[in-house]
Amino acid sequence: MPRSARLLPALLAFCVTSAFATPDVPAAANNGTDPRINDLLVELAKSQRIDESELSPDGRLLAWVRHKDKHAQIELAAANGSGVQQIGVGNAADCNGSAIAWSPDARQLAFIADCVNKSADGKPASGNGPSKHDKGVYVVDANKAGEKPRRLATLNGYAHALTWSPDGRKLSFLYVEGSDRRASATAAADPSIGEIGVDNIVEQRIATLPADGGTIEQVTPVSLHVYEYAWSPDSKRFTYTAAPPPGDNNWWISKLYVQNAIPGTANTVVVDPATVTGPLHGLQMAVPRFSPDGNRIAFIGGLMSDQGATGGDLYSTSVSANATPTNLTAGTHVTPVWFSWSGANQLVVSQVSNGQSQVAEYAVSGSTAKPTRTFFTVPSSIGSGDLSMSLSLSRDNKQVAFVQSDYAHPAEVHAGALDTQAPPAVTSINAALKPSWGKAESVEWDNEGFHVQGWLLYPANYDPSKSYPMIVTVHGGPSSAVIPRWPGAGFGGAPLSALGYFVFMPNPRGSYGQGQAFTQANRKDFGYGDLRDILAGVDAIEKKLPVDDKRLGLTGWSYGGFMTMFSVTQTQRFHAAVAGAGISNWQSYYGQNLIDQWMTPFFGASVYDDPKVYAKSSAINFIKQAKTPTLIVVGERDAECPAPQSFEFWHALRAQNVPTSLVVYPGEGHGFVNPVNQRDVLQRALSWFGKYLPPTN
Repeated sequence: MPRSARLLPALLAFCVTSAFATPDVPAAANNGTDPRINDLLVELAKSQRIDESELSPDGRLLAWVRHKDKHAQIELAAANGSGVQQIGVGNAADCNGSAIAWSPDARQLAFIADCVNKSADGKPASGNGPSKHDKGVYVVDANKAGEKPRRLATLNGYAHALTWSPDGRKLSFLYVEGSDRRASATAAADPSIGEIGVDNIVEQRIATLPADGGTIEQVTPVSLHVYEYAWSPDSKRFTYTAAPPPGDNNWWISKLYVQNAIPGTANTVVVDPATVTGPLHGLQMAVPRFSPDGNRIAFIGGLMSDQGATGGDLYSTSVSANATPTNLTAGTHVTPVWFSWSGANQLVVSQVSNGQSQVAEYAVSGSTAKPTRTFFTVPSSIGSGDLSMSLSLSRDNKQVAFVQSDYAHPAEVHAGALDTQAPPAVTSINAALKPSWGKAESVEWDNEGFHVQGWLLYPANYDPSKSYPMIVTVHGGPSSAVIPRWPGAGFGGAPLSALGYFVFMPNPRGSYGQGQAFTQANRKDFGYGDLRDILAGVDAIEKKLPVDDKRLGLTGWSYGGFMTMFSVTQTQRFHAAVAGAGISNWQSYYGQNLIDQWMTPFFGASVYDDPKVYAKSSAINFIKQAKTPTLIVVGERDAECPAPQSFEFWHALRAQNVPTSLVVYPGEGHGFVNPVNQRDVLQRALSWFGKYLPPTN
């Protein structure tokens, strides 16, 4: 189930005395809390996020977005990271910059700024909401040191995915006019009031703006919610994926369109997965890109559970109506995530390979695309911004930039030659930070004909002569993968490792990294084959490392929350569990969530047409077998995994006299955004595991 990829932390929580949401969730109790937890929280908070990195087309300059002092700042430097200068609008302490984009001639840097207007006393000015926001599209001449950015247009709503037309005459972006809500299912849902399904529906459209400023024009029709788009090489057309609103729900049934870049012109449906024949039927599409001659569109197609968490095969299609797409990479054992055309028949592809990030070159010939060389493979997370695993490439495709991190190295901007080795870090924003957790190691095993991989974090200060507990952390999705990254402030494997646990993070069937057959192997089988893969991985680890099988724990968020709830009804191997934003009853969930379109590709039919396949994987139907002490947490306004699913599981465990606690965090959606809640969740969850799985003998 959707869990943004990129960017969603696994967040968990501890108990409150009432199961009902309250205006303020009380802080985790200090009584009995490991004193190391607060120190760990302080250390985790020191890491500065780097959201975007953009290399100028000529490869000379580099810009990035850095989060510092609670604000997103744009910084500009030479491509080697030297000569850093801040690019800002007004008082940097009151503004956030985002969506940086270079002009094709590499002279101008465009971006979006969101500033809070303050009154004379320094407090936010009154307006529609708690503060008055002044948002606009800006541009600055990057070759003139100290020049102030120039406003091109004022925005009245949420905007992102800013880009230039190839001829440099226009800027375009995705625009939700009149709404400040991020158009994503992971964001906190609006209150369910008014006429449901009719009121408060927003549309995200492609908007354009003259590069020298002027009037914003919305190009795509109000009847469609656009998710991703790209210009044609001649700057006359767009290709995009879109579906009727509400956009949060319908990404899974989006179609591929082509339309002239003129407002009001008709669009053409190029590919509709609901009607197309072949391997793409009923699946999802992402990253549409015109070929250099404009005659073809390539995209990534496959079984995807999350908007933004892309993965599948590379496809190609003509630009004609109702075209039949060709699978260019059928049978591959990696998962392409992002790509860019680097020649008439050549692609640069970012892909997940056996739990690692890999960048490769593909040659397109007829109906196939085959890798001709691997540039580099790193046990790290990489990405340049708006899309998962995206890269920022120079015009000649010889230079590359992205943000990289793993468990041993915090996020930094990396830039340099696109070659057989990953480019080095050119920033030192987080260089002083050192991990307080143990080393990371890739673990591989075979089970039931599948090759499976996962990541294992050793306990901090590991002593092979001692026995340790181990906590299994199941990722969300399920169409996703664990790839090492430096932890944020939310709950995850690294904090558990720092407190003395082995932490096992498997990529079982259903995950990315082993090809589409592996990703699709858990369709109509949630909780069964993937659990067997996980338990086989636990067995493999226990054969070579001092893991105490009587001190195994289990946790996860979203699909991982479901797996936690379901697994404790299927096995007694786990002696403590923490379920975040889980699903306990697929049948009731179908009618409660706001994203039901994602379910049919995985279950094969709606719950009304095949209720048995949903019942088969519902933890609530096996609740009598649950014995594991389980802590449950969820956001009050979670649209993807609604709070009633957690209430139902908590209520059932209490009825079976299984130790359990539930917390509902007010105002939070599927991904927690309030730093206070993030810290509180982490502290409570660590205390829960400390109670039931003490890390020392």
